[in-house]
Amino acid sequence: MTDWQDELTEPADELFAPAKTAESVTALTRRVKTLLERGVGEVRVKGEVSNFRRQSSGHCYFQLKDAGAQLACVMFRGDAARQTVDVGDGLQVVLGGEISVYEARGQYQLIVREVEEDGIGRLQREFEALKRRLAAEGLFDADRKRALPALPLRIAIVTSPTGAAVQDFLRILLRRGWRGRLVVVPAKVQGEGAAEEITAGIAWANTVGDFDLIVTGRGGGSLEDLWAFNEEPVVRAIAGSDIPVISAVGHEIDFTLADFAADVRAETPSGAAELVSSAYQDQISRMMEAAADLAGYVNGAVRDHRRDLQGLKDRLRLLAPRAQIEQGWLRRDDLANRLRRSLDQTVNQHQQRIQLTRMRWETLDPQRRVESESQRLLSLWQRLQAVSPESTLRRGFTIVRDSAGRPVMRKAAVQPGGSYEIEFADGRRSATFDADDSK
Repeated sequence: MTDWQDELTEPADELFAPAKTAESVTALTRRVKTLLERGVGEVRVKGEVSNFRRQSSGHCYFQLKDAGAQLACVMFRGDAARQTVDVGDGLQVVLGGEISVYEARGQYQLIVREVEEDGIGRLQREFEALKRRLAAEGLFDADRKRALPALPLRIAIVTSPTGAAVQDFLRILLRRGWRGRLVVVPAKVQGEGAAEEITAGIAWANTVGDFDLIVTGRGGGSLEDLWAFNEEPVVRAIAGSDIPVISAVGHEIDFTLADFAADVRAETPSGAAELVSSAYQDQISRMMEAAADLAGYVNGAVRDHRRDLQGLKDRLRLLAPRAQIEQGWLRRDDLANRLRRSLDQTVNQHQQRIQLTRMRWETLDPQRRVESESQRLLSLWQRLQAVSPESTLRRGFTIVRDSAGRPVMRKAAVQPGGSYEIEFADGRRSATFDADDSK
C-alpha cells in the first residue's frame, strides 16, 4: 500500500461512513474535493485538446478528450507562460498536473502544470520545422537535382537486406529483364541507429565511387517507422551525394524529407525498380532501333554500291573493243535486215501493180472478148434449143398437121375423114379422124 493510501485509510472510512445528519452541498463538495486531491493527486494524461480558449487574464481553459470521455482542464497564467508547446484545438498532448474540484460548479478538473506534444503530432511538428529549415538552406531546390543516368548498370541500394523492399526491388528488376550489377548496402531502416547506418551506407557508396545510381528506402509504415528518413544526417547525406539518388520510402501517400532531398522520388521500392528498368529498357530499345537503322543503312549502301558497280561494269563492257565490234555487227545485220525488208516490200508493191495491170489488159484482150461472146451465143442457142419443136416432141408431145402442112391448134379444126399427119419425135404418120373422134 502506498503512502497516500496509508494516510487516507482512516479518513476514508470516516468519509464513506453513513451520515447521521444531512450536510450542505458545499460541505459535500469540499469532502469530495478532499477525497480526489488526496486520493488521486498528481497525474499524467494524454488526449486531444478541444474548445481551447485563453482569457484576458492569461488563464487557459479547454477540454482534453479521447474516444470515450473528456476532462475539463485549466492552465493558469504562470504555468501557461512557461510552456514551449503552442496549445490549440486538435493538438495531441500529454498533460501533467493535479486533479481538483471547482467547488462553484461541483466539477472536477485537471490543473495543468506541464504540456508535452504526444506521438504523431510532435513528430509532425518536428518534420515541418526541419523541412522549413533545410528548404531555407536550398537542400530541396529543383536546380540542385540531377537527371538519372540514361543506362544505370551499377546500382547500390541502401536498405535492410532482410526487408520486403529489397525483395520487391530485385523481383521487378529480374522480371523486366534488367542486366547489371546490384549491390545491397545493409542498413537499419527503423529504430535507434537507423539514421546513422543509412548515412554511412550512402557515404560508403560515394567513397567506392563505382556506382551509377544509389537507391535508398524501405517499405511502408507509420510516421514513427519511417522517421529515420526524416533525420537531418540522412537528408544531408542524400543532398550531398556525388552519385544521383532515388528515394523510395514507404507507400505512395508517404512523404519523407529524404524524398525532397533526393534527385528523384519513387512512390515505392517497386516503383524505383520500374523506374530504373524502364530507363534500361528504353535504352535497349533505342539501341536495337539504332542497330536496325544502321543495318538498314549499311544494306542500302551496299545495294546502291552494287548497283553502281554493275552499271560501271555494263558501261565498261559496252566500251570494250570486242563489244564495239559486236555492236557494229549488230548494226550491220540490223541495216541489212531493214534493207532486205525494204527491197521485199518494194518488189511486192511492183508485183502487185504488174498483176493489176495484167488483169486490166486481160479484160481488154480481143480473144477474150470473142471467147466471152461465143459463150454468150452458145448459152442463147442452148436456151433456143430448149424451146424448139424437136425439144418439145422429145418431151412426149406430138404435132398434128393438116394436108397443107399447117399445125392443127384446136380440136374444132379437125375435119372428119380429112387427111392429117402426126409428127412424133422419131418420125411422122398419116391419120384420118372419124366423126366420133372429132368430139
